[in-house]
Amino acid sequence: MSERMLLTGASGLVGAEVAARLSASGRAVVAVLHNNSELRRNDGTAYEPDLRVHGDIRKAGFGLDPAVAAELAGSVGMIVHCAATTAFDALPDTYDELNVGGARHAVELALAWDVPLVHVSTAYVCGMRHGVIREDELDAGQGFGNGYEQSKLRAEQLVRDGGERGLRWAIVRPGIVTGALNDGAIREYKNLYTVVKLMVEGKLRTLPGRYDATLALAPVDHVADVIAAAVTDFDSVAGATLHAVGRDTLSLREVSDVLAEYPSFEVATFVPESSFRPEDLDAIEREYYLRIGSLYTSYFQRRLSFDTSTADRLLDRLGPRTGKDYLRLLLDHCLESGYLGAPLPSIEEMLARDGIGGTGVRA
Repeated sequence: MSERMLLTGASGLVGAEVAARLSASGRAVVAVLHNNSELRRNDGTAYEPDLRVHGDIRKAGFGLDPAVAAELAGSVGMIVHCAATTAFDALPDTYDELNVGGARHAVELALAWDVPLVHVSTAYVCGMRHGVIREDELDAGQGFGNGYEQSKLRAEQLVRDGGERGLRWAIVRPGIVTGALNDGAIREYKNLYTVVKLMVEGKLRTLPGRYDATLALAPVDHVADVIAAAVTDFDSVAGATLHAVGRDTLSLREVSDVLAEYPSFEVATFVPESSFRPEDLDAIEREYYLRIGSLYTSYFQRRLSFDTSTADRLLDRLGPRTGKDYLRLLLDHCLESGYLGAPLPSIEEMLARDGIGGTGVRA
């Protein structure tokens, strides 16, 4: 198999980390980019793929120039499809074009070039189910919390259908993508980070939810590790689906308890969905809820965990710990970066500010 990999979504949070890992393993990365923007990894450092090509996943053949496509057809050994919109408030046409259409075009291109496809989905294709979600499950007649989840299920169905036409495929399903394991750093604050910010700032004080609901966090470096391993050891996961999530789920009770440890944070109250009425909120909070909070509250209703046995076997290790200590790491980084307001001063800073310690007492 050729060592050249065609990668979509190379400018994204996960895609950039995947590109770096593939390059480090000796694979040449051909990045399909819609614009010529600078590419940066999660830690902010710039990176450059082996080759940039202009394309558009909304178009057949990714919209590649015919001459470029002809040259790549003979040198690319695999397609890695990371590109998608992860917005929860996109219009149905946007999901159709980017998430569903993009997957369709990835399948068709992989079949035309006779190369395998690694497709990146989401663990939340499970929709509003509860309990343990197995990696080999997909359509169980579930409802969905938003159009994003439904679009990713439809995309997975296209990939699996491609298998009946000879496509060799593997699917990686990240959980809620969060900051790096070592320091909690993340390049862009989106999705769950947005609603947490509104909660701790007191802009969302009451939300529908259940304290035994669980969140499955997925450190960005772990997600990239699983995808890169699926590419480099494809034969061992061909026809398989892998959950890329941490080994611990966090209940809303645990999240609330950790938030309460930070004196500068407000802690939202979760009430049963049956008793929550947006019209009972004051005008400002109601606006925040209707525009933003309501997009995420389905995640505060589900009691689930994800089987990771295939991903664990691939990496030959369990997923990382993502419990309360990891949540504290994420929150500490959000404070240090200024995303959640100014961090509390350290003891040393307080003593220095009051003129105690250091060179002496202020006169």
